[in-house]
Amino acid sequence: MDPLIHAMIGLHIIGIAALLGGFLAQMKVMGKGEARMTPGMLHGALTMLFTGMALVGLHRTQGDAVNTFKIGLKLTLLMVVLALVYVRRDEDRVNAAAFGTVGALTTADVFIAVLWT
Repeated sequence: MDPLIHAMIGLHIIGIAALLGGFLAQMKVMGKGEARMTPGMLHGALTMLFTGMALVGLHRTQGDAVNTFKIGLKLTLLMVVLALVYVRRDEDRVNAAAFGTVGALTTADVFIAVLWT
């Protein structure tokens, strides 16, 4: 079961990289109001969602303790990010506030995962 968990963690990190990388690559044009939600950002958010759910399920299957409050908070942040990216995915330009919110919430999600033990 451990190799499967490690594979899911790797895929989860790839999802984070796709979402956060899409944001970071466009920070320069965000100030000009020319940033957009890229398909990679949507796919990254969806990858994070499905691999995160798989990780919770795999840990529960093994009988490991899962901090449901932490997972719930991370899921809430991800759902807001996913909603913003999904709704604005077809727009040529996204306002800086919505785009910055995606970056800030994704970064917060990463820090919650890493620092909250």
